Amino acid sequence: MIKHTSQNIRSFRLFRLLLHVLWGILQSIVYPHFPLDKQHRMMQNWAAGILKILNIRLQTIGNKPGPDIQRALLVANHVSWLDICVMITVCPTQFVAKSEIRDWPVIGFLCRRVGTLFIKRAKRSDTLRINQDISHVLKKGERVCIFPEGRTSDGAQIRHFHASLLQSAIDAQAMIYPVAIRYLDNNGQISEAAAYTNVTLIESLRNILKQPYIEAVLMFTDAIPGKNKNRRELTRLAEEAVSNSLEQPVYHTESGKPSYLPSA
Repeated sequence: MIKHTSQNIRSFRLFRLLLHVLWGILQSIVYPHFPLDKQHRMMQNWAAGILKILNIRLQTIGNKPGPDIQRALLVANHVSWLDICVMITVCPTQFVAKSEIRDWPVIGFLCRRVGTLFIKRAKRSDTLRINQDISHVLKKGERVCIFPEGRTSDGAQIRHFHASLLQSAIDAQAMIYPVAIRYLDNNGQISEAAAYTNVTLIESLRNILKQPYIEAVLMFTDAIPGKNKNRRELTRLAEEAVSNSLEQPVYHTESGKPSYLPSA
């Protein structure tokens, strides 16, 4: 009986999610025609709706870039497709994504409509173009978020940061904001269900829906000026900032107990 009830609840949440995605598609048709501040509110509300349906709770630590910061490049570790919704809810931004996503059903359409920047990872010469595109967006006063690991991790470790896309911060003289992302389960441990590794999107969604809730923790560290540094210096500083943040305990909202990443 309990199992049957849980399945009904998950089915209902999935139905709500599909309706919310449909609402996002309808909004995306008119989205490009609104001013930037209105676009940000639309992005935030839609992403927050996704998190609410999936029972993703948010905890933010540190200072995110304020509206007075005109050129902000957010540099974060990459754990899940949830990272995008979590980041948008806290700090509306554009993203850089692999070019394959452009052709994905529904998701690709939504990404194109909100101005996602696509990179052909297999083509090294595409790095110059995407850096120019990022720099152009930053100079317009918008934020951009990149995941320099290049692929998702299991959430228990951080992968090596690649330096190629940090050139845009130098060209635009932007401020770099390292962000450490962590997901906790209802027991305050690292959430395996949140990690988007070795699973399909459908399998990932099924794993998330099975959880009572997941707590997403965003840790913003001190900003790093992009001026007067080369991209390798900036990458090293950003990677160290994210890595150091992930080594710090996070206090689980429900239990109040500290949570640590597993030792390597």
